[in-house]
Parts: sequence; C-alpha cells; structure tokens
Amino acid sequence: MKRLYRHAQIASEDSPKLQTADVLVEGDKIIGVASEIKDVSDCEIIDCTGRILLPGLFDIHVHAREPGQDDKENIATCAEAAINGGVTGFVMMPNTSPAIDNAGVVRSVLESARRTRIGPGIYTTGAITKGRKGEELAGIAGMKAAGAVMLTDDGFPVDNPQVLRRAMEYAREFDIPLASHCEVKELSGKGCMHEGKISYSLGLPGIPAISEEICIARDIRLAEFTGVHLNIQHVTTERGMGTIKRAKDRGIRVTCEIAPHHLMFNHEHIGDYDTHYKMNPPLRTPEDNAALLQGLKDGWFDVIATDHAPHTPFEKNQDFASAPFGITGLETALVSLYDYYIRKDILDWGLIVKRYSAEPRRLMKLPPVPIQEGGIAEFILFNPARTTTFNRAFMKSKSINTPFLDKTLQGMVERVVYRGEELLVR
Repeated sequence: MKRLYRHAQIASEDSPKLQTADVLVEGDKIIGVASEIKDVSDCEIIDCTGRILLPGLFDIHVHAREPGQDDKENIATCAEAAINGGVTGFVMMPNTSPAIDNAGVVRSVLESARRTRIGPGIYTTGAITKGRKGEELAGIAGMKAAGAVMLTDDGFPVDNPQVLRRAMEYAREFDIPLASHCEVKELSGKGCMHEGKISYSLGLPGIPAISEEICIARDIRLAEFTGVHLNIQHVTTERGMGTIKRAKDRGIRVTCEIAPHHLMFNHEHIGDYDTHYKMNPPLRTPEDNAALLQGLKDGWFDVIATDHAPHTPFEKNQDFASAPFGITGLETALVSLYDYYIRKDILDWGLIVKRYSAEPRRLMKLPPVPIQEGGIAEFILFNPARTTTFNRAFMKSKSINTPFLDKTLQGMVERVVYRGEELLVR
C-alpha cells in the first residue's frame, strides 16, 4: 500500500519558503514529490492542506538516564517522548549510573536503543574521563569502536587542561567530535541560578556569566592547539557566543548548540522560585535572550539541541537551591519554537529544518533526510491550526519537569513517519 500526502507545505533547509506539493511514499522510500500526483490507485490519501511537512528532527543533546536512573527516564520512554515531539533521532549523554565510559556500556545502551521504535536513529556519546571525574581518560578507542559518536563529560567540565588536551588529541586521531560543558566550578560554587539582580533579590547564590565564558575561551584555545572538532554545548551568553564567532572566523573547528529554553526564558522567570526554570547553565538575562536569538538567525549557532534532562517530581519539588538542574525538552521544542517565533515571523521553517534536523545529523557524520524523491521517508506533519496542552496525559516522558507543564501552545505535531512507518497519528 502506498501513502499519498496531498497538498502538503514542504519545509526545506534550502529555502525559508514552503513549497506546496504531493508526497508519495512506498515502503520506506519517497517515490514521488510533485505539485500534483494524479495516479492515486492503491493509495491511502492523507489530506495535508494547511499543514507543514518537514524532515524528522534530530537532537544531539539528550539525557535518556539509562543505565541506573530509570525512575527519571529510560531509553524506551525517551524514544517515545522524542516521537511525541517529532524527533526521529537523538544522541544520548553519558552522565548515567554507571557513566557511559567504556565499550561495554556503549554496547549495552545501544542494544537497549535498538529495541525502541526509532532504534536505528538513536546514538550515544562516551565519557571523556572515567566516571566523568576529570582525572583519567576513558577508553576512547574502545568506545568509538563500539559505536560512540561523540565524547563529553556533559554536566561536568574537564578541569585539568592537560587531561582535556590529551582527550582532544585522541578525539582528533579517531575523528570524533568532543563536546564541552563549559563551566569554571570554582566560580560557579554552590550557585543555582544566574548571578545578578534577581539572584540577589531572591537570596539565592548565583552562577556568574564569566564561569561559562572563561571556560569557552579556554576550551577553544585547546581545540585550536590540538585541531580537534570541538562542540560547545548549550551556550547562554552574548559574550560567550561572541568568543565562538571569533574562533569560527579564524577557522578553528568549533561548533555550538543553542537550547530553546535559553532563547525563551531568562532569570526574571524565577521570581516565584519555580524549579522548572532551574537549569545548568542557568537562564541569563533578557539581553542575552535577544542576542542569542539574533545569533541563531545569523547562523552562529550550528544546531538547536534541547538538553532534555528528566527529573522526578520528588526531586524538582524541593526548594530551589536543593532541586536538581535540568528540564525536559524533546516533547516541547518544536511546538514552542513555532508558538514563540515561527508564527510571529521571527524565525522561519527553513532555519528550523537546517538547525534542528540537517546540521545536527551532519555534525554526527550522518546524512540529512530531506523530503525529496528517492529519499528516506522520515518526516513529520505539523498542524499550525491546532494547539497542544503539555499535561501529564500528553507527555510520554517519565518526567514532566518543564516550564510548559499544563500550558497550551499553538501548533501540534500531528503525524510522525519513520522509515515509512507512521509512528504517531493524531
């Protein structure tokens, strides 16, 4: 049985404009894209009028919490959360219990991933150091051979520059990116939000912007020296972005991520001690929001990545200083980006496809999945006329620690197609 997606508005990274066309799928392949496909014999016809068809999203920064933290999330529930948000592939972070720091654990988590409905689209990082302690290098060669696609101690910086230098040299030789969570722990101290007028008024210890910015500069210098491909995770400040921009202008192999929450929210949202706004790096200032958004529009951010970080209600319901850092994002990212920016013509669909589908795959040395004849059928259907309410009944993640909890936003992921199979139909 063939499937015809009729009168869809197709989004492409090559243009900010949408192209209206019919898309014909047979098996796992797109066998036709045309303004009108007339031969509809033996076809299931899906009316896509007024809807956007875009390639499946790909998130390079996801905490699936397996092994060892199954009360928060596991790979199976993480995969279902991804599908719910239109994400058809993602890369898992290594801060699990035990850490993903050797070939055996890499193989184990990838075996778990293969049992999910988007198994071939799930990848994993490996830790830079054993136990993510920043002291002794993990088994990089073995992890790469077992399938790790990137190295990171995400959640912790590698404090010792000599250890990080050696890790970068190994990563360069094995042709694998190294991702940095940039933070000077001595400057962050026991901080729990951005250091500034709001932290002072709330009586909460702050994390100064320089904690992130100094580490970004250090890691870029090490990357320049070693020649590694360095990916800076979740950038939050205008000055940090500026440092990365200058490094790119000098030809240094550096890429960087922007998280939706660092575009949409800032420290002023924490006025009532709401732990759903507690994350690391923290929400910064409205001025940073504006600068980061402009940086995304101007192409200084290579990828959008959610830093999906599930925590249990028990953990997040502690007082602000004690609650863990992190929010979920897989299920909310696309709808919130549409509601906040696309429908207001601040961002366009072409940018979303480029930064949240095509470029993340390229960064991981994977081919993009454009909607074109002969291509793989891996796409999502988005309805801008419907709304999404992010309540417990809707969420597929085990955890619901999101600022969007019980809020209704404009737009809905209506269908998800993965390798020709419809995984979600609303």
